[in-house]
Amino acid sequence: MKPETHVFKKVDGLEIRADVYRPENRPSRAPVVAYFHGGALIIGSRTWINERFVADCLDDGFVFVSLDYRLAPETKLPEIIDDARDGLLWIRDKGRELFGADEARVATAGSSAGGYLALMSGLLEWRPKAIVSFYGYGDLVGEWYSRPDPFYCREPEVSEKEARAAVGDTPLSEGERTRGAFYLYCRQKGIWPNEISGHDPRNEADFFKPYCPLQNVTAAYPPTMLLHGDADTDVPYQNSGMMAAELARAGVEHDLLTIPDGPHVFDKEMEGRVVDAAFEKVRAFLRTHS
Repeated sequence: MKPETHVFKKVDGLEIRADVYRPENRPSRAPVVAYFHGGALIIGSRTWINERFVADCLDDGFVFVSLDYRLAPETKLPEIIDDARDGLLWIRDKGRELFGADEARVATAGSSAGGYLALMSGLLEWRPKAIVSFYGYGDLVGEWYSRPDPFYCREPEVSEKEARAAVGDTPLSEGERTRGAFYLYCRQKGIWPNEISGHDPRNEADFFKPYCPLQNVTAAYPPTMLLHGDADTDVPYQNSGMMAAELARAGVEHDLLTIPDGPHVFDKEMEGRVVDAAFEKVRAFLRTHS
């Protein structure tokens, strides 16, 4: 699978890109899966994809579009959400011309932090037809992110100097894995929300509310599939459970697929019938709702 790469946005000279994968036997106007990569909004790029998921989407006639976005802490949360929104609007406005997209049939998907961005897309003015969140989260300010994390505190302590050295001051949209030292520092100190937003959830809770899908679900929210391993040590399984409860409260069609003993990134770290069945359910969900 070799994508075609497009620049969908420029900000102060920084080009923000999308990789487009096209199905071989596509109709003149094909539905789209717009994908956001994981990495805690700090690390990664559009190349962080699950090739099996991409292949499934192409086999089912979807165009698969993997979108970059500016990364924290150099760029803060509102601008990151702007990039996600602008990527989707680019698909809407340019997708038909550039790669035969049916702009009326766009679903979003993402993994971990990308799952969060996919869930955020359900709150935008132009909403997707459906959402698939792999071990994502609808809450930014819960104890899991705003207090020192016991799992990460078992790792060797990262000093602030080491953490700051792993990132910089210049905005970027593709981040190396070495930036993970900054993420580890944030989890050990319980300051991830502060660093990605520039605000403190302890005394600025109102700032975060528009950026927490969990607090903003309405009946207009798109049909949503949530997939999460119940042994996830990075994003607690309860995050998807809470999101499912809110979707149920609002009467939104949804499915929470629990992966028994599934770790974070279960779709890459596990094999077997459980994972195979999960991907088949994702395929059926996207075919039904897109």
